Amino acid sequence: MELLIPLDSKSRKPMYEQIYAHIRQEIRDGSLQAEDRLPSTRVLAEHLKVSRSTTQMAYEQLMAEGYIASRPYRGYFVTRMEELVEAGPQTEREMETSGEKDADCLVDFSPRGIDLESFPYNTWRKLSRNTLVDDNREMFHSGNHQGEPGLREAIRSYLHSARGVNCSADQIIVGAGSEYLLMLLSQVLGAGHRIAMENPTYKQAYRVFSSLSYEVRAVEMDSFGMNPELLERSGADVAYVMPSHQFPTGVIMPVARRQELLKWAAAGKERYLIEDDYDSEFRYKGKPIPALQGMDHSGRVIYLGTFSKCIAPAIRVSYLVLPKALLKRYREQCGFYASTVSRIDQNILYQFLAQGHFERHLNRMRGIYKTKHDAILAAIRPLETRFTIGGEYAGIHILLTCREPWEAAEQELIDLAARAGVKVYGLSSYYIHPEHNSHPATIVLGYASLSEEQIRQGAELLTECWKQK
Repeated sequence: MELLIPLDSKSRKPMYEQIYAHIRQEIRDGSLQAEDRLPSTRVLAEHLKVSRSTTQMAYEQLMAEGYIASRPYRGYFVTRMEELVEAGPQTEREMETSGEKDADCLVDFSPRGIDLESFPYNTWRKLSRNTLVDDNREMFHSGNHQGEPGLREAIRSYLHSARGVNCSADQIIVGAGSEYLLMLLSQVLGAGHRIAMENPTYKQAYRVFSSLSYEVRAVEMDSFGMNPELLERSGADVAYVMPSHQFPTGVIMPVARRQELLKWAAAGKERYLIEDDYDSEFRYKGKPIPALQGMDHSGRVIYLGTFSKCIAPAIRVSYLVLPKALLKRYREQCGFYASTVSRIDQNILYQFLAQGHFERHLNRMRGIYKTKHDAILAAIRPLETRFTIGGEYAGIHILLTCREPWEAAEQELIDLAARAGVKVYGLSSYYIHPEHNSHPATIVLGYASLSEEQIRQGAELLTECWKQK
């Protein structure tokens, strides 16, 4: 179908935000209905005369909020309303508030954002040209089903040196986004599994598992991560965890807890841990935390990683590292699936890694995010009498938790901020069952996409609107 989206080139709002806001409103108004198919990012980009990365970022945002879903080999479709409601009352209220206040929003502390101002555009353009030099016809043939061997070897080398992951390039599968790889993994694991997830958690993964008809059990966390006793009681045989930097709580799982989870996995014949190594590249205090997979000697950890946070969401390249037993099953049952990432994009990314650009980019981004991290901690200092700060020293967001439960409800804090022109996000929206959240009112503040000036401005507005009356 064709979408008529009015774009204002003079608006201060980025093009991708205008596209995202228009499609979201069309869905809410019912003009776009459940199961309506949207044009591809390429077709929409050509129609609107914008770059494909612009339309991809808009679709990424819509998928992250549950308005649309991507189906392998078929395209993008509007999500059924029942699935949107599954996100919980808090998420729905948050969506409604953001819809009303978008026009007046001065600062958006989105935890999903990244700093695209620092993207190495010139390098990426040069590598793109190199890939297509001399009419390289080979790039237009179908490639290896698991991903190009050179790229998989470059990923293996990076994972081993930076994350302590032990694997061969043969164990790596490259795919277009973590959602696709989780769907592929479901075919490798088979039906009938019960999946445990940390609570709160990354809701997009929860939506994927639920859509695949898995029974998902929410397992509460303590200060060290997923509680092993509660995990055992849940009856689950697969656990989805983020040990290096849990999203959204920021908890870093200590070695003892990791060993407990590995022991749990080894105790059952078909038990596995899915390790989502979410934004592990960004740590500002101490040494990087090695991956759980590097401690696994029983072949029970499935490692999941992505370049979305460390390069750009529009890159849409993620990777799965399968234990050898599951690799054999993958080749028998799913080896006929073609890679969902084009050979051209894979080759560009391979050059980016192999020529050292990725390492230099990461080092630069660590410095940029460290500066922003320090700026937000300094800017919110006046709030420390009423809030405790959590999740700092790693990742690209922090948490503010009310010291006294009676001071304010989470939604009240969100509404007060919205009226002041600041968009903030409640921790409740990340709970699988928000009504079971017994955590004190907590606000999640992302800072990656903001300038230092915006961070200071947003913090000042929050200090003013949340001040004790």
